[in-house]
Amino acid sequence: MERYPEEQLTKAATRNGHVADTGLQQWLSTVRSVPETATSPDLESLRLPRSRGPGPDLYSVRNFQIPSQKAIPVRYYQTREQSRPLVVYVHGGAFTFGDLESHDRTCRRLAVHGDVNVMAVDFRLAPEHPAPAAIEDVVDVLRWASNEQSQINQPTIPVALAGDSSGGLIAALAANEYISTGGHVSAVLLACPNTDLTLSSPSIRSKGQGWGLSSADLRWFIQQWVQDLEPETLEKYSPLHVELRALPTTMIAIAEHDPLHDEGAELAKKLNLLGVDVQLLDHEGLVHGFLSLDEVSTAAEVAGTKMFTLFGQVLHDQLSRSLPRNRGR
Repeated sequence: MERYPEEQLTKAATRNGHVADTGLQQWLSTVRSVPETATSPDLESLRLPRSRGPGPDLYSVRNFQIPSQKAIPVRYYQTREQSRPLVVYVHGGAFTFGDLESHDRTCRRLAVHGDVNVMAVDFRLAPEHPAPAAIEDVVDVLRWASNEQSQINQPTIPVALAGDSSGGLIAALAANEYISTGGHVSAVLLACPNTDLTLSSPSIRSKGQGWGLSSADLRWFIQQWVQDLEPETLEKYSPLHVELRALPTTMIAIAEHDPLHDEGAELAKKLNLLGVDVQLLDHEGLVHGFLSLDEVSTAAEVAGTKMFTLFGQVLHDQLSRSLPRNRGR
């Protein structure tokens, strides 16, 4: 993957504030038509099933449980009969909602456009299971997927990790934890990730109202996950503040009108300074969670497809370099 100069990784959002297309503008108009209140988010409502169109058909999709101290539900997406790079996927949902169904379409799109197999994790949610429960679940799935690929008819190859929004934060910390205990992760994809739970970046203030994700809601969701808002606790679970132990090749996608835009860019800068092979995809005119807006916005659909395709190319390039060369000629 190409290394990006530091000035590109740290460029500020100085654009004119346009929205990518009319579909996204209509979505924003609907969001803004609902009056903001001072009450906390309705978690019961957020956990209700969400209606999204079906994703692409695949060769095989099946559910099973990873055996560990806690049986962890997963959904395995096989894009074709032949083996492919394997990506463990960590869904977003502000640490408190989301499941295998909420991100089924996203995982199918990743499988098709990346030409990879995907294992989605139904990890434990806050506030019933605060941090680090979700991280522990993802590490357990990473370990199983790395060591037991024969059980899903895959040759043993390094596993990649991907996540969106809060799932991006969980994925980054899980990769860090797994690598620190001797595990190997081939690459990491973080889409619109939380990286700084202190919420200190400029875009938290400039984009924290009217763009689909409010800074007030962010603080509430974070408190459900970490249980307190003491600085040392927030930094302990923030990729931007923890000691990152040589993360592998990393792709970070951010959106111009996302409150999390600047902290995602800062994580890319930090990784670049650490010598990590990092690529930053900075999407103009898009909002937080654009991966889930592909049905209403052509620009969001194109951005997601490109991101999944690029990440798949990274994994296939890694795999081809690791295979024995044909010396029979």
